[in-house]
Amino acid sequence: MREPQNRSSKLLISLPYYCGRASFANVALRVSFVWMKFAVLGLLLAGIFGLLSRLVQDKLRTLLFHNPVCLLAAPVILTAYFSVAASLAGAFSFHLAALVLAYTGVPALVAFAQPRERVKCPSAMDFATMLLLWLPLEAAVGASLVPRPAQGFLHSAAYGTAILLGLAIFLGYRSLDGMKYCWPSTRDVRYAALGFVLTAPVLIAVGRAIDFIPPYHAPAGPWHRWPVAFLVILVGTGLPEEILFRCLVQNGLMLRFGSGFRTLFAAGLIFGCAHLDNGPQPAPNWRYMILATLAGCAYGKVFQKGSSVWSSALFHALVDVTKHAIF
Repeated sequence: MREPQNRSSKLLISLPYYCGRASFANVALRVSFVWMKFAVLGLLLAGIFGLLSRLVQDKLRTLLFHNPVCLLAAPVILTAYFSVAASLAGAFSFHLAALVLAYTGVPALVAFAQPRERVKCPSAMDFATMLLLWLPLEAAVGASLVPRPAQGFLHSAAYGTAILLGLAIFLGYRSLDGMKYCWPSTRDVRYAALGFVLTAPVLIAVGRAIDFIPPYHAPAGPWHRWPVAFLVILVGTGLPEEILFRCLVQNGLMLRFGSGFRTLFAAGLIFGCAHLDNGPQPAPNWRYMILATLAGCAYGKVFQKGSSVWSSALFHALVDVTKHAIF
């Protein structure tokens, strides 16, 4: 008659062991998912970095010159890749996949409708392609199809997808002049540092005057976190935004309308308007727009002077990390 009690006792004794194994398995599974997400974003970043090579750019141009229809394969490949990312985040749906295919396919078709040639003066369709790449991301189209916990990861994946497609179109198929998409020289690093030294005091003064920047505070946390934060901001914000707003938008405007101050200001204003829906103040965030317009003009001037988009990207990252660190 004691056998059931013995079995119950053994079950109770072994329960913590099995619970421990289950919790360890859950933790291991979560860690593996985190690393898989990093791998997804890392591969997108590797593609973006790979196109900095002149050799890779030449091979891409040769491929698209002899086989222009290959451009239309890019939306299919990128949509499939994004769908893998969505599946890892538990957010895949056919509606989301169809939306991403439309988002990547329409600008590719608009570009494909034009000749495959070296572009010295962008057409209206080129500017339309840039808008089609930018505006859906800016408006967060499709966010309602993604669970909130997955939105940050998939927004990053969508941004990487857009940058890769934009580079394929304007570096490879349309060969837009003046993009300066290459590795930096020491001169570019100097221009970034000089731009920061000259512009940061102005941005701080204006930001404090319009009550956008809070009062100064000492950097929080250990000092070694800030170099890491700088690198994350550089590859996650500085470089992607400079590719879009300097390599494409500003460069396109200057090829079409000249490189004078009015064009520089127009490009800076577009950059500023892109921040109207950013926090922490409620939208439309005019304070952010004013400061981002000033910063955009400064980034644009450094881009003009430098030989690589990295000049303005480094400058951009320095400004952002300074704001996060001491304001």
